Amino acid sequence: MATEIDPQLLEKIQGAAQAARHAADTAQNVADQIAVGASAASGGAIDPFMFRLAIFALAVIVGYYVVWAVTPSLHTPLMSVTNAISSVIVVGALLAAGIDESVGEGSSIARFFGFLALTLASVNIFGGFLVTERMLSMFKKKG
Repeated sequence: MATEIDPQLLEKIQGAAQAARHAADTAQNVADQIAVGASAASGGAIDPFMFRLAIFALAVIVGYYVVWAVTPSLHTPLMSVTNAISSVIVVGALLAAGIDESVGEGSSIARFFGFLALTLASVNIFGGFLVTERMLSMFKKKG
């Protein structure tokens, strides 16, 4: 039984998707400009890839300390947010895993990494739900 989607809602969803694509493109452009700027400022001594790798390493370190500094009372809402982020990753992974072979060179690599991302994000989502359920059961009254 098919349900009718409200045209206004569909328009809002399409607008939000377009805004998200624009934000992602803008973020990519800014990251590229920063990497190229760092390379130019160092006279070409810093490769843009190394600059991006350093940002990734710093993000991992900061993320580690942020997550371990969370109080137990905020753990469950944090898990819910990470589950939401992982669900967005699943959408992107499905798009990457579903690339047609006729698209061109590198499509099989994109499919492999899309499948890998889909698998890891799914494990994260289901594990997050299990951990959230266990945390919530700790606060339920017994008996």
